[in-house]
Amino acid sequence: MKSTTIQAIFLLGLFALAPMKAQEIQKDSVSLQPKDSLTTKTDSKIPFEGYDLTWINGQNRQTDFPLTLKDKDGETILTGVTYVDAYYNHDFRNPKDNTHTISSAIGRSNEFTINMASIGLETNYKNMIGRLWLQYGQMGSIVQDLDGTVNHGKNTSVSNLKNIREAAAGYHFDVMHGLNVEAGIFMSYIGLESYVLGENWNYQRSLVCDFTPFYFQGARIQAYPSKKYKVELWVLNGWQSYNSWNKGLGLGVSNYYRPNENLQLVANFYLNGQDTRNNSGVRRFHHDHSIVARYFHNKESNGLSQAAFSINNHYGFQSGGGVKAKDNYMIGTSISNRLWFHQNKIALSLRADAVSNPGAYLAFSPSPVANNDFNDAIAKGEKLKMFQGTATVDIMPNQFVTFRLEYGFRKSNIPYFAGPQGTTSPDGWIDTPVDSWRPDLRKSDSRLTLAVMFRL
Repeated sequence: MKSTTIQAIFLLGLFALAPMKAQEIQKDSVSLQPKDSLTTKTDSKIPFEGYDLTWINGQNRQTDFPLTLKDKDGETILTGVTYVDAYYNHDFRNPKDNTHTISSAIGRSNEFTINMASIGLETNYKNMIGRLWLQYGQMGSIVQDLDGTVNHGKNTSVSNLKNIREAAAGYHFDVMHGLNVEAGIFMSYIGLESYVLGENWNYQRSLVCDFTPFYFQGARIQAYPSKKYKVELWVLNGWQSYNSWNKGLGLGVSNYYRPNENLQLVANFYLNGQDTRNNSGVRRFHHDHSIVARYFHNKESNGLSQAAFSINNHYGFQSGGGVKAKDNYMIGTSISNRLWFHQNKIALSLRADAVSNPGAYLAFSPSPVANNDFNDAIAKGEKLKMFQGTATVDIMPNQFVTFRLEYGFRKSNIPYFAGPQGTTSPDGWIDTPVDSWRPDLRKSDSRLTLAVMFRL
């Protein structure tokens, strides 16, 4: 039996035995606390104390956390978490290989798919920080299988790590309004939206967020200089990589400012990563910033009960080692608006986003077959430009389950998306010789996705 299977059985056993009640972590804080809180103490130093942050794009909407184990004094020892995300996606091009391309969220079409099944344990008992999330399903393969750094030397492989969604060990210091020091595998959050799709306003992420990292291996310091501001400093192996491409480490800074519960300002930076194989002269810089604001709130209303918007902008480039920034940059934006109805049990989200990525150094590969129209266009110097429009309806009977129906349309200036003949081989099977066959790539696509997401 594989070790990951043994771990999963052990964790499930703990869930069954423990009479739990707790609060799960957010992407940017210790799990056992209210979102974005770093201490169990109920004093005035708790960051964002009393804030309702469940409405924010990229954040967990739960307020009740049933899976908690406490000691005899009522202090939280351990929090257990479960998450399941399944979908059915209809690609209107009907590719014969059932492969939906250019997405880290949706990988298949005209099939039922388990996108992510995840369980985890987290603690900050007596200021100790411990976290282990396991993950299984399609999305892990889409994202992690592309990490070529595991081939740099020996003693690491994707199979050893890709089923670990997040793992960390560290310590919480009672200074300022909280200070955490941790090392492990983390969600990176370059960009506004979450790796966990149930935390986002839309199922398919925006283009700017889908093209940027979701995880890193390294160390971080989380500091809360005030009750309204959090800063993270990262030292990491590289841009969405377990290992390093060369010898250099990357650096990152993440900033969250929330003057009140209705406004969030975010600014993230990544720099100095030597993220190109056998070319340590190439350096990468990336910056994103966001404004997320709630402009209406009446949670007891059976009509409109909440309304909010988010704006997320990105800019980045790589240069050096023969690479010129003017031919290798990324600029893009995503604008979303979300309306909640019937005491926040129904929501409608509309989003428009666009990205320009000359050189396509951040772009997904549209096919495992290198001889294709997209690669030919990039080699000729054409500059990749994409647009996406998304409409999403959520039905949320309670805070643990979401039913989501979403329509998405995408358009590119060069052939990039799967056509009816697919992107894998002449008959759609990966073990069929391709010979002179070329993938069927089109300049646009549209799809309809039904998803069910459970979280406890």
